[in-house]
Amino acid sequence: MSPRLRVSRLGRTAGAAAADVGAAADPTDVAEPTDAAAVDSAATEATDLIPASAAEPASPVPDSPTDETLSTGKPPADVEPPAPAPAETPAQEVAGESPSITVADGIARLAAFHRGVLSWIAEDGYPVNVDVEIEVKPAEGTVRFGEPPGFRIAHGAQVAITGSHVRPLPDGGFDQRSHVTVWGAASARPRGRFAVSPSRVWFWDEGDLPLPAAYERSLPKARRYFDALSAERGVRVRPKLSKRLLLFRATRAPFLSATLAPVLLGLAVAARVGVFDTPTAAITLAAACAVHLGLNVANDVFDALQGADDANATPTKFSGGSRVLQNALVTIREMSILAIGCYAVALILGLVLLAMRGSPALVVIAAVGFFISVAYTMPPFKLVYRGLGEIATAVGFGPVMLLGAYTVQSRGSLSFEAFVVSIPMGLLVALILYVNEIPDRAGDAKAGKRTLPVRWSEATVIRCFDVAAAGAFVSVVAGVAVGLLPIPALLVLLAIPLAIRVHSGLIRFYDNPYALTDTMAANIRLHMNVSLLLFVGYLLTIADQTLLSRRPFLW
Repeated sequence: MSPRLRVSRLGRTAGAAAADVGAAADPTDVAEPTDAAAVDSAATEATDLIPASAAEPASPVPDSPTDETLSTGKPPADVEPPAPAPAETPAQEVAGESPSITVADGIARLAAFHRGVLSWIAEDGYPVNVDVEIEVKPAEGTVRFGEPPGFRIAHGAQVAITGSHVRPLPDGGFDQRSHVTVWGAASARPRGRFAVSPSRVWFWDEGDLPLPAAYERSLPKARRYFDALSAERGVRVRPKLSKRLLLFRATRAPFLSATLAPVLLGLAVAARVGVFDTPTAAITLAAACAVHLGLNVANDVFDALQGADDANATPTKFSGGSRVLQNALVTIREMSILAIGCYAVALILGLVLLAMRGSPALVVIAAVGFFISVAYTMPPFKLVYRGLGEIATAVGFGPVMLLGAYTVQSRGSLSFEAFVVSIPMGLLVALILYVNEIPDRAGDAKAGKRTLPVRWSEATVIRCFDVAAAGAFVSVVAGVAVGLLPIPALLVLLAIPLAIRVHSGLIRFYDNPYALTDTMAANIRLHMNVSLLLFVGYLLTIADQTLLSRRPFLW
């Protein structure tokens, strides 16, 4: 139960407030959020995730659902005349679901609760939320309750009745979350009783629609709320994050491991043959990271412009983009400026490297890398939309990054050893993209993004993962066998069980985006572990050659 609260009407009169108060009833009635938690509230609690009517409810909604467990209390024994029959409400199509949700569905769900939160506008204009005992009559289509002690409800008053349930887990978190609200006019009955024949309902059950998916489906309405609020106030209003966290999310900085691995290995290969310069190594690493961050941001911009990320109803923390645009945290213009800024930094550092270590080979490698980065999602190339994303990623984060780092150190000479080391790097980083595209395939297909998981069957997708993963390990073994790679490079074989784990996860959770999250995380660790083990192998070789001043044939 919540106390009486005065609701800010954002410039409206109190009389107008009484007509349509309610957070979920009118998105412009909610105060401006100032942080990420507030936008979550605006997008999930204050929006219709699974409404039974496309129209907005005109009566109040509880400011928070109750932690209501199923009651076994008996209904009151009062004998009352029959309540009026509910008006028929047609089913409405919602968020791509089949048009089968009706008021009767909501009433049936509310029947599971013996207590609920009653909400209405009091005579003094205040919204009131009170815990009451309810009696649901699904056959009659009514909900009955007694007038709460100390309060007065006018005959015909518009009320909302809410039942909700959540189960706290012993180790933290919640599950079994469900929520249902019905709206209608309260008809006075004998002995202080009232009956409501609901005309609108709203309900959500975690068993039907996981919370992340419900959140994503509510985002369009949340954005309309911010647009309406901005128009009413005359200034742009949007959710806010700290600048550091926003930059971290917008650039998807954690994925920089895909850049650090090939660049560090390229430097290690160069150090093994005795060519290494610390200043240019640092500049190479910074330039490569700037290109990668620019690619991440530009990818979000072009995917948003082409509707791919908006069409994705099941994004995860590893797929579906950064979501900063979908959550109205930044604008397309701001993201575009950020992408240009990252590319500008990379260009300046690249010119510095050319001035210090310029060579025709470095110019070609840099040009190829820049083209892949820009053409990845930008029209008219749109490589990832044409099923070429994995190839572009494998080339860009394999040979281009690794050979580029090596070439800077060697002043333009190339190395077949460096190329062989780039093969497992390219294959495994391409598999990160490949697996992360699996939960996105429905939204990608809707937006015309013809990725390989969109084009291929489940069996083909899993089979190709197995082939590419095996190819990464085979390339290292072959490189050692012919004497190109040092024997310690065989440490990468320790990561084979992780590849098997990813294979098993794909088989079990291919069609479950959220259950597949752990598999996507394991796939990222596969790339990181192979990179680290290969890097450690080279460090052992370099230490043996440098500290012991010898070159044993085994190393």
